[in-house]
Amino acid sequence: MEPALFAEDISERNVAIVGSELVENYTVYIIEVTDGLHRWTVKHRYSDFHELHEKLTAENKVDRRLLPPKKILGKNSKSLVERRQKDLEQYLQTLLLQFPQATPPPLSCFLHLQLYEINGITAALAEELFHKGEQLLQAGQVFSLRPLQLYSVTQQLRLAKPTCFTGDTKTDLGHILDFTCRLKYLKISGTREPVGSSNIQEKILPFDLSIFKSLLQIEICECSSQQISGLLSLRKTLATMSVHHSTDSMALVLVPEASEFPQWEPEGAVSVCPVTAVVPVWRSLTTLDLSHNNISAVDSSVKLIPKVEFLDLSHNQLTSVENLQHLYSLVHVDLSFNCLCSLDAAHTRLGNIKTLGLSGNQLSSLQGLSKLYSLVNLDLSRNQLAQLEEIRNIGSLPCLEKLNLTDNPMCIIPDYRTKVLAQFGDRAAEVCLDGKTTTEKELDTVEVLKAIQKAKEVKDRKNNSSSTEKKLPALPSQGNHW
Repeated sequence: MEPALFAEDISERNVAIVGSELVENYTVYIIEVTDGLHRWTVKHRYSDFHELHEKLTAENKVDRRLLPPKKILGKNSKSLVERRQKDLEQYLQTLLLQFPQATPPPLSCFLHLQLYEINGITAALAEELFHKGEQLLQAGQVFSLRPLQLYSVTQQLRLAKPTCFTGDTKTDLGHILDFTCRLKYLKISGTREPVGSSNIQEKILPFDLSIFKSLLQIEICECSSQQISGLLSLRKTLATMSVHHSTDSMALVLVPEASEFPQWEPEGAVSVCPVTAVVPVWRSLTTLDLSHNNISAVDSSVKLIPKVEFLDLSHNQLTSVENLQHLYSLVHVDLSFNCLCSLDAAHTRLGNIKTLGLSGNQLSSLQGLSKLYSLVNLDLSRNQLAQLEEIRNIGSLPCLEKLNLTDNPMCIIPDYRTKVLAQFGDRAAEVCLDGKTTTEKELDTVEVLKAIQKAKEVKDRKNNSSSTEKKLPALPSQGNHW
Protein backbone atom coordinates (compact mmCIF):
# COMPACT_ATOMS: atom_id res chain seq x y z
CA MET A 1 0.00 0.00 0.00
CA GLU A 2 1.15 3.54 -0.78
CA PRO A 3 1.74 5.89 2.15
CA ALA A 4 -0.97 8.42 2.92
CA LEU A 5 -0.46 12.11 3.65
CA PHE A 6 -3.02 14.76 4.66
CA ALA A 7 -6.60 13.71 4.19
CA GLU A 8 -8.87 16.17 2.40
CA ASP A 9 -10.88 18.57 4.53
CA ILE A 10 -14.04 16.83 3.32
CA SER A 11 -13.00 13.21 2.91
CA GLU A 12 -14.67 10.91 0.43
CA ARG A 13 -15.62 7.90 2.51
CA ASN A 14 -16.43 4.57 0.91
CA VAL A 15 -16.79 0.94 1.91
CA ALA A 16 -16.52 -2.28 -0.10
CA ILE A 17 -16.45 -5.96 0.74
CA VAL A 18 -13.47 -7.18 -1.26
CA GLY A 19 -13.51 -10.86 -0.33
CA SER A 20 -14.27 -13.54 2.22
CA GLU A 21 -12.56 -16.43 3.96
CA LEU A 22 -13.75 -19.54 5.75
CA VAL A 23 -12.72 -19.71 9.40
CA GLU A 24 -13.60 -23.03 11.06
CA ASN A 25 -17.31 -23.40 10.15
CA TYR A 26 -18.26 -19.80 9.41
CA THR A 27 -17.51 -17.18 6.75
CA VAL A 28 -15.64 -13.97 7.49
CA TYR A 29 -16.13 -11.01 5.15
CA ILE A 30 -13.18 -8.72 4.35
CA ILE A 31 -14.27 -5.08 4.34
CA GLU A 32 -12.12 -2.29 2.89
CA VAL A 33 -12.89 1.18 4.22
CA THR A 34 -11.61 4.25 2.35
CA ASP A 35 -11.49 7.72 3.87
CA GLY A 36 -9.77 10.23 1.60
CA LEU A 37 -6.23 8.91 1.04
CA HIS A 38 -6.45 6.54 4.00
CA ARG A 39 -7.75 3.00 3.70
CA TRP A 40 -7.85 -0.04 5.93
CA THR A 41 -9.46 -3.47 6.17
CA VAL A 42 -11.85 -4.90 8.75
CA LYS A 43 -13.04 -8.50 9.06
CA HIS A 44 -16.52 -9.48 10.30
CA ARG A 45 -18.80 -12.51 10.20
CA TYR A 46 -22.53 -12.25 9.57
CA SER A 47 -23.34 -12.39 13.28
CA ASP A 48 -21.33 -9.17 13.75
CA PHE A 49 -23.48 -7.47 11.11
CA HIS A 50 -26.59 -8.73 12.89
CA GLU A 51 -25.36 -7.38 16.23
CA LEU A 52 -24.60 -3.99 14.64
CA HIS A 53 -28.06 -3.90 13.09
CA GLU A 54 -29.74 -4.69 16.41
CA LYS A 55 -27.95 -1.76 18.07
CA LEU A 56 -28.86 0.66 15.29
CA THR A 57 -32.54 -0.40 15.17
CA ALA A 58 -32.76 -0.21 18.98
CA GLU A 59 -31.85 3.45 18.64
CA ASN A 60 -34.45 3.85 15.86
CA LYS A 61 -31.71 4.93 13.47
CA VAL A 62 -32.32 2.44 10.60
CA ASP A 63 -35.11 0.33 9.11
CA ARG A 64 -35.11 -3.19 10.57
CA ARG A 65 -35.67 -4.66 7.07
CA LEU A 66 -32.43 -3.16 5.73
CA LEU A 67 -30.13 -6.06 6.74
CA PRO A 68 -30.15 -9.16 4.48
CA PRO A 69 -31.87 -12.08 6.31
CA LYS A 70 -29.99 -14.85 8.07
CA LYS A 71 -29.95 -18.29 6.38
CA ILE A 72 -29.03 -21.58 7.99
CA LEU A 73 -28.95 -24.11 5.15
CA GLY A 74 -25.99 -23.84 2.82
CA LYS A 75 -24.71 -20.76 4.62
CA ASN A 76 -21.14 -21.38 3.50
CA SER A 77 -21.90 -22.29 -0.10
CA LYS A 78 -20.05 -20.24 -2.69
CA SER A 79 -23.19 -18.84 -4.34
CA LEU A 80 -24.75 -17.78 -1.04
CA VAL A 81 -21.52 -16.20 0.18
CA GLU A 82 -21.11 -14.19 -3.04
CA ARG A 83 -24.74 -13.03 -2.99
CA ARG A 84 -24.60 -12.15 0.69
CA GLN A 85 -21.30 -10.32 0.15
CA LYS A 86 -23.00 -8.00 -2.36
CA ASP A 87 -26.03 -7.51 -0.09
CA LEU A 88 -23.90 -6.73 2.97
CA GLU A 89 -21.81 -4.28 0.95
CA GLN A 90 -24.99 -2.53 -0.14
CA TYR A 91 -26.11 -2.49 3.51
CA LEU A 92 -22.93 -0.74 4.67
CA GLN A 93 -22.98 1.74 1.78
CA THR A 94 -26.56 2.64 2.66
CA LEU A 95 -25.54 3.29 6.27
CA LEU A 96 -22.72 5.59 5.19
CA LEU A 97 -25.12 7.58 3.00
CA GLN A 98 -27.59 7.81 5.87
CA PHE A 99 -24.91 9.09 8.29
CA PRO A 100 -22.54 11.29 6.21
CA GLN A 101 -21.33 13.38 9.19
CA ALA A 102 -22.07 12.09 12.71
CA THR A 103 -21.47 8.34 12.53
CA PRO A 104 -23.33 6.39 15.26
CA PRO A 105 -20.89 4.84 17.78
CA PRO A 106 -21.87 1.21 16.93
CA LEU A 107 -21.14 1.79 13.22
CA SER A 108 -17.95 3.72 14.01
CA CYS A 109 -16.71 0.81 16.14
CA PHE A 110 -17.76 -1.74 13.49
CA LEU A 111 -15.72 0.02 10.79
CA HIS A 112 -12.79 0.78 13.18
CA LEU A 113 -13.16 4.52 12.62
CA GLN A 114 -11.85 5.10 16.16
CA LEU A 115 -8.54 3.54 15.02
CA TYR A 116 -7.99 5.04 11.57
CA GLU A 117 -10.37 7.93 10.79
CA ILE A 118 -9.78 11.51 11.98
CA ASN A 119 -13.22 12.09 13.50
CA GLY A 120 -13.34 8.67 15.11
CA ILE A 121 -9.83 8.98 16.54
CA THR A 122 -10.42 12.40 18.10
CA ALA A 123 -13.83 11.38 19.44
CA ALA A 124 -12.34 8.29 21.12
CA LEU A 125 -9.48 10.32 22.60
CA ALA A 126 -11.83 13.06 23.82
CA GLU A 127 -14.09 10.52 25.52
CA GLU A 128 -11.10 8.84 27.19
CA LEU A 129 -9.92 12.16 28.56
CA PHE A 130 -13.47 13.12 29.60
CA HIS A 131 -13.46 10.10 31.91
CA LYS A 132 -9.78 9.90 32.96
CA GLY A 133 -8.14 13.21 32.08
CA GLU A 134 -8.27 14.84 35.51
CA GLN A 135 -7.06 11.65 37.20
CA LEU A 136 -4.13 11.36 34.77
CA LEU A 137 -3.08 14.96 35.34
CA GLN A 138 -3.19 14.59 39.12
CA ALA A 139 -1.12 11.38 38.98
CA GLY A 140 1.63 13.27 37.11
CA GLN A 141 2.44 10.27 34.92
CA VAL A 142 3.77 10.24 31.35
CA PHE A 143 0.90 10.26 28.87
CA SER A 144 1.43 8.48 25.55
CA LEU A 145 0.04 9.61 22.21
CA ARG A 146 0.57 8.28 18.71
CA PRO A 147 1.49 10.56 15.77
CA LEU A 148 -1.80 9.48 14.15
CA GLN A 149 -3.75 10.85 17.13
CA LEU A 150 -1.87 14.17 17.08
CA TYR A 151 -2.29 14.36 13.31
CA SER A 152 -6.05 13.84 13.73
CA VAL A 153 -6.31 16.57 16.38
CA THR A 154 -4.26 18.93 14.20
CA GLN A 155 -6.55 18.23 11.25
CA GLN A 156 -9.69 18.74 13.31
CA LEU A 157 -8.45 22.14 14.43
CA ARG A 158 -7.88 23.12 10.79
CA LEU A 159 -11.49 22.36 9.86
CA ALA A 160 -14.24 24.94 10.20
CA LYS A 161 -16.62 22.77 12.21
CA PRO A 162 -17.94 22.71 15.80
CA THR A 163 -15.78 21.01 18.42
CA CYS A 164 -18.68 18.68 19.18
CA PHE A 165 -20.32 17.95 15.83
CA THR A 166 -21.49 14.46 16.95
CA GLY A 167 -23.86 15.88 19.54
CA ASP A 168 -22.24 13.81 22.31
CA THR A 169 -20.59 16.18 24.79
CA LYS A 170 -18.19 13.44 25.92
CA THR A 171 -16.52 13.56 22.49
CA ASP A 172 -16.05 17.34 22.48
CA LEU A 173 -12.60 18.36 21.20
CA GLY A 174 -12.44 20.76 24.14
CA HIS A 175 -11.64 17.86 26.48
CA ILE A 176 -8.45 17.22 24.48
CA LEU A 177 -7.43 20.87 24.38
CA ASP A 178 -7.99 21.33 28.13
CA PHE A 179 -5.91 18.21 28.86
CA THR A 180 -3.02 19.07 26.53
CA CYS A 181 -2.88 22.61 27.87
CA ARG A 182 -2.13 21.28 31.38
CA LEU A 183 -0.14 18.10 30.58
CA LYS A 184 3.47 18.04 31.86
CA TYR A 185 4.87 14.70 30.65
CA LEU A 186 4.34 13.46 27.08
CA LYS A 187 5.58 10.52 25.00
CA ILE A 188 4.95 10.32 21.24
CA SER A 189 5.70 6.91 19.73
CA GLY A 190 5.23 6.12 16.05
CA THR A 191 5.86 2.98 14.02
CA ARG A 192 8.03 2.18 11.02
CA GLU A 193 5.38 -0.05 9.48
CA PRO A 194 1.88 0.99 8.35
CA VAL A 195 -0.59 1.27 11.22
CA GLY A 196 -2.56 -1.95 11.75
CA SER A 197 -4.35 -3.02 8.58
CA SER A 198 -4.14 0.45 7.01
CA ASN A 199 -1.87 2.22 4.53
CA ILE A 200 -1.16 5.00 7.07
CA GLN A 201 2.56 5.69 7.58
CA GLU A 202 2.85 7.46 10.92
CA LYS A 203 6.40 8.62 10.35
CA ILE A 204 5.34 11.02 7.59
CA LEU A 205 2.23 12.40 9.28
CA PRO A 206 2.51 16.11 10.14
CA PHE A 207 1.28 17.31 13.54
CA ASP A 208 1.37 20.43 15.71
CA LEU A 209 2.64 20.56 19.31
CA SER A 210 1.52 24.14 20.03
CA ILE A 211 -1.56 22.80 21.87
CA PHE A 212 0.79 21.82 24.73
CA LYS A 213 1.39 24.79 27.02
CA SER A 214 2.91 23.29 30.20
CA LEU A 215 5.20 20.45 29.10
CA LEU A 216 8.24 19.76 31.25
CA GLN A 217 9.27 16.54 29.53
CA ILE A 218 8.75 15.12 26.04
CA GLU A 219 9.94 11.97 24.28
CA ILE A 220 9.52 11.60 20.52
CA CYS A 221 10.22 8.32 18.73
CA GLU A 222 9.77 7.15 15.13
CA CYS A 223 8.48 10.47 13.80
CA SER A 224 9.92 12.88 11.25
CA SER A 225 11.32 16.08 12.74
CA GLN A 226 10.50 17.83 9.46
CA GLN A 227 6.81 17.06 9.97
CA ILE A 228 6.64 18.38 13.55
CA SER A 229 5.48 21.96 14.01
CA GLY A 230 4.96 23.87 17.23
CA LEU A 231 8.23 22.81 18.89
CA LEU A 232 8.99 26.49 19.41
CA SER A 233 6.09 26.80 21.83
CA LEU A 234 7.89 24.42 24.22
CA ARG A 235 11.01 26.57 24.66
CA LYS A 236 9.87 28.31 27.84
CA THR A 237 8.83 25.29 29.91
CA LEU A 238 10.57 22.13 28.62
CA ALA A 239 13.29 20.74 30.94
CA THR A 240 13.88 17.32 29.35
CA MET A 241 13.66 16.40 25.67
CA SER A 242 14.35 13.03 24.04
CA VAL A 243 14.15 12.47 20.28
CA HIS A 244 14.96 9.04 18.78
CA HIS A 245 14.80 7.63 15.22
CA SER A 246 13.39 10.94 14.02
CA THR A 247 16.05 13.33 12.69
CA ASP A 248 19.37 13.72 10.88
CA SER A 249 20.00 17.24 12.18
CA MET A 250 20.14 18.88 15.59
CA ALA A 251 18.99 22.16 14.04
CA LEU A 252 15.72 20.62 12.84
CA VAL A 253 14.86 19.95 16.47
CA LEU A 254 16.38 22.97 18.23
CA VAL A 255 15.86 25.74 15.68
CA PRO A 256 13.36 24.58 13.01
CA GLU A 257 12.83 28.18 11.89
CA ALA A 258 16.48 28.34 10.74
CA SER A 259 15.42 27.28 7.26
CA GLU A 260 13.58 30.60 6.93
CA PHE A 261 16.52 32.76 7.99
CA PRO A 262 19.97 32.51 6.36
CA GLN A 263 21.66 34.16 9.34
CA TRP A 264 20.40 33.92 12.92
CA GLU A 265 21.79 34.42 16.42
CA PRO A 266 20.51 33.35 19.85
CA GLU A 267 18.95 36.05 21.97
CA GLY A 268 21.48 37.91 24.10
CA ALA A 269 24.41 37.13 21.78
CA VAL A 270 26.68 39.91 20.55
CA SER A 271 27.09 39.57 16.79
CA VAL A 272 29.59 41.38 14.58
CA CYS A 273 27.74 40.27 11.46
CA PRO A 274 24.27 41.39 10.35
CA VAL A 275 21.58 38.90 11.37
CA THR A 276 18.17 38.26 9.86
CA ALA A 277 16.65 36.81 13.04
CA VAL A 278 17.19 36.65 16.79
CA VAL A 279 16.08 33.24 18.06
CA PRO A 280 14.90 32.63 21.64
CA VAL A 281 16.89 30.08 23.66
CA TRP A 282 15.50 27.00 25.39
CA ARG A 283 15.29 28.63 28.81
CA SER A 284 14.63 25.59 30.97
CA LEU A 285 16.16 22.70 29.01
CA THR A 286 18.75 20.83 31.10
CA THR A 287 18.58 17.34 29.55
CA LEU A 288 18.76 16.64 25.82
CA ASP A 289 18.78 13.08 24.51
CA LEU A 290 19.22 12.83 20.73
CA SER A 291 20.56 9.27 20.73
CA HIS A 292 19.63 6.75 18.03
CA ASN A 293 19.29 9.20 15.16
CA ASN A 294 21.31 9.89 12.00
CA ILE A 295 23.06 13.08 13.13
CA SER A 296 26.45 13.65 11.46
CA ALA A 297 27.49 16.97 13.03
CA VAL A 298 27.10 18.98 16.23
CA ASP A 299 25.93 22.19 14.58
CA SER A 300 25.66 25.75 15.91
CA SER A 301 22.09 25.19 17.13
CA VAL A 302 23.60 24.11 20.48
CA LYS A 303 24.00 27.82 21.19
CA LEU A 304 20.28 27.77 21.94
CA ILE A 305 20.58 25.29 24.84
CA PRO A 306 22.96 27.09 27.25
CA LYS A 307 21.58 25.39 30.37
CA VAL A 308 21.92 21.77 29.20
CA GLU A 309 23.82 19.62 31.70
CA PHE A 310 23.17 16.16 30.25
CA LEU A 311 23.70 15.60 26.51
CA ASP A 312 23.29 12.20 24.87
CA LEU A 313 24.38 11.95 21.22
CA SER A 314 25.14 8.23 21.24
CA HIS A 315 24.26 5.97 18.31
CA ASN A 316 24.62 8.63 15.62
CA GLN A 317 27.08 9.29 12.76
CA LEU A 318 29.44 11.85 14.34
CA THR A 319 33.02 11.97 13.01
CA SER A 320 34.04 15.02 15.05
CA VAL A 321 32.84 17.05 18.02
CA GLU A 322 32.35 20.76 17.45
CA ASN A 323 30.50 23.65 19.10
CA LEU A 324 30.12 22.05 22.52
CA GLN A 325 32.23 24.85 23.98
CA HIS A 326 29.02 26.89 23.98
CA LEU A 327 27.51 24.60 26.65
CA TYR A 328 29.02 26.04 29.80
CA SER A 329 26.80 23.95 32.12
CA LEU A 330 27.63 20.61 30.51
CA VAL A 331 28.37 17.84 33.04
CA HIS A 332 27.50 14.53 31.34
CA VAL A 333 28.19 13.77 27.66
CA ASP A 334 27.56 10.49 25.85
CA LEU A 335 29.19 10.16 22.41
CA SER A 336 29.14 6.36 22.35
CA PHE A 337 28.66 4.41 19.13
CA ASN A 338 29.55 7.11 16.65
CA CYS A 339 32.42 7.26 14.13
CA LEU A 340 35.03 9.15 16.17
CA CYS A 341 38.68 8.36 15.41
CA SER A 342 40.23 11.08 17.58
CA LEU A 343 39.36 13.82 20.06
CA ASP A 344 42.11 16.41 19.80
CA ALA A 345 42.19 19.03 22.60
CA ALA A 346 38.90 17.75 23.97
CA HIS A 347 39.11 20.11 26.95
CA THR A 348 38.59 23.11 24.68
CA ARG A 349 35.14 21.80 23.72
CA LEU A 350 34.06 19.65 26.64
CA GLY A 351 35.04 22.01 29.44
CA ASN A 352 34.52 20.73 32.98
CA ILE A 353 32.49 17.59 32.26
CA LYS A 354 32.41 14.80 34.83
CA THR A 355 31.12 11.90 32.74
CA LEU A 356 32.18 11.08 29.19
CA GLY A 357 30.93 8.11 27.18
CA LEU A 358 33.05 7.15 24.16
CA SER A 359 32.23 3.46 23.87
CA GLY A 360 31.89 1.90 20.43
CA ASN A 361 33.99 4.39 18.45
CA GLN A 362 37.29 3.96 16.56
CA LEU A 363 39.69 5.65 18.97
CA SER A 364 43.28 4.44 18.92
CA SER A 365 44.79 7.36 20.83
CA LEU A 366 43.85 9.20 24.04
CA GLN A 367 46.11 12.18 23.45
CA GLY A 368 43.28 14.72 23.40
CA LEU A 369 41.88 13.72 26.79
CA SER A 370 44.87 14.65 28.96
CA LYS A 371 43.41 17.95 30.23
CA LEU A 372 39.89 16.91 31.21
CA TYR A 373 40.75 17.60 34.83
CA SER A 374 37.16 17.36 36.16
CA LEU A 375 36.47 13.95 34.59
CA VAL A 376 35.22 11.34 37.06
CA ASN A 377 33.74 8.63 34.83
CA LEU A 378 35.23 7.64 31.44
CA ASP A 379 33.93 4.85 29.22
CA LEU A 380 36.36 3.85 26.44
CA SER A 381 35.11 0.31 25.87
CA ARG A 382 34.85 -1.16 22.36
CA ASN A 383 37.46 1.07 20.69
CA GLN A 384 40.80 0.38 18.96
CA LEU A 385 43.14 1.07 21.91
CA ALA A 386 46.09 -1.29 21.60
CA GLN A 387 49.05 0.44 23.31
CA LEU A 388 49.29 0.64 27.11
CA GLU A 389 51.30 3.85 26.71
CA GLU A 390 48.06 5.61 25.72
CA ILE A 391 46.85 5.32 29.33
CA ARG A 392 49.54 7.81 30.36
CA ASN A 393 47.40 10.51 28.70
CA ILE A 394 44.68 10.00 31.31
CA GLY A 395 46.82 8.68 34.17
CA SER A 396 47.28 12.17 35.62
CA LEU A 397 43.60 13.15 35.64
CA PRO A 398 43.11 14.02 39.33
CA CYS A 399 39.38 13.18 39.65
CA LEU A 400 39.05 10.04 37.51
CA GLU A 401 37.41 7.25 39.52
CA LYS A 402 35.77 4.95 36.95
CA LEU A 403 37.45 3.78 33.76
CA ASN A 404 36.07 1.22 31.31
CA LEU A 405 38.46 -0.26 28.73
CA THR A 406 36.72 -3.56 28.02
CA ASP A 407 36.76 -4.96 24.48
CA ASN A 408 39.88 -3.06 23.39
CA PRO A 409 42.91 -4.83 21.84
CA MET A 410 45.06 -3.95 24.87
CA CYS A 411 42.86 -6.13 27.10
CA ILE A 412 44.65 -9.29 25.87
CA ILE A 413 48.05 -8.08 27.13
CA PRO A 414 49.28 -10.21 30.09
CA ASP A 415 48.67 -8.53 33.46
CA TYR A 416 46.67 -5.85 31.62
CA ARG A 417 44.81 -4.62 34.72
CA THR A 418 47.86 -4.01 36.88
CA LYS A 419 49.78 -2.42 34.01
CA VAL A 420 46.90 0.00 33.41
CA LEU A 421 46.48 0.78 37.12
CA ALA A 422 50.23 1.42 37.44
CA GLN A 423 49.80 4.38 35.08
CA PHE A 424 47.78 6.13 37.81
CA GLY A 425 50.65 6.05 40.32
CA ASP A 426 49.54 6.78 43.88
CA ARG A 427 45.88 6.99 42.77
CA ALA A 428 45.70 3.36 41.60
CA ALA A 429 43.60 2.36 44.62
CA GLU A 430 41.03 5.05 43.80
CA VAL A 431 40.36 3.88 40.24
CA CYS A 432 37.64 1.33 39.48
CA LEU A 433 38.74 -0.37 36.25
CA ASP A 434 36.21 -2.15 34.02
CA GLY A 435 33.62 -2.17 36.78
CA LYS A 436 35.87 -3.98 39.27
CA THR A 437 37.36 -2.52 42.42
CA THR A 438 41.13 -2.78 42.67
CA THR A 439 42.19 -5.67 44.94
CA GLU A 440 45.02 -5.68 47.50
CA LYS A 441 46.91 -8.20 45.39
CA GLU A 442 46.67 -5.92 42.37
CA LEU A 443 47.88 -2.97 44.45
CA ASP A 444 50.89 -4.99 45.60
CA THR A 445 51.72 -5.80 41.98
CA VAL A 446 51.24 -2.15 41.05
CA GLU A 447 53.78 -1.15 43.75
CA VAL A 448 56.29 -3.62 42.30
CA LEU A 449 55.72 -2.26 38.78
CA LYS A 450 56.12 1.30 40.07
CA ALA A 451 59.41 0.36 41.78
CA ILE A 452 60.69 -1.27 38.60
CA GLN A 453 59.64 1.75 36.56
CA LYS A 454 61.32 4.12 39.02
CA ALA A 455 64.55 2.12 38.96
CA LYS A 456 64.46 2.14 35.17
CA GLU A 457 63.98 5.91 35.13
CA VAL A 458 66.96 6.41 37.52
CA LYS A 459 69.12 4.19 35.35
CA ASP A 460 68.04 6.03 32.20
CA ARG A 461 68.93 9.36 33.81
CA LYS A 462 72.38 8.09 34.78
CA ASN A 463 73.00 6.76 31.30
CA ASN A 464 71.88 10.05 29.78
CA SER A 465 74.12 11.97 32.17
CA SER A 466 77.15 9.77 31.35
CA SER A 467 76.66 10.07 27.63
CA THR A 468 76.35 13.86 27.97
CA GLU A 469 79.64 14.08 29.90
CA LYS A 470 81.45 12.04 27.27
CA LYS A 471 80.25 14.36 24.54
CA LEU A 472 81.50 17.53 26.30
CA PRO A 473 84.81 18.90 24.76
CA ALA A 474 87.95 18.99 26.94
CA LEU A 475 88.74 22.38 28.52
CA PRO A 476 92.05 24.05 27.45
CA SER A 477 94.98 24.04 29.94
CA GLN A 478 95.27 27.19 32.10
CA GLY A 479 99.11 27.00 32.42
CA ASN A 480 101.39 30.13 32.39
CA HIS A 481 102.46 31.04 28.80
CA TRP A 482 105.02 33.77 29.70
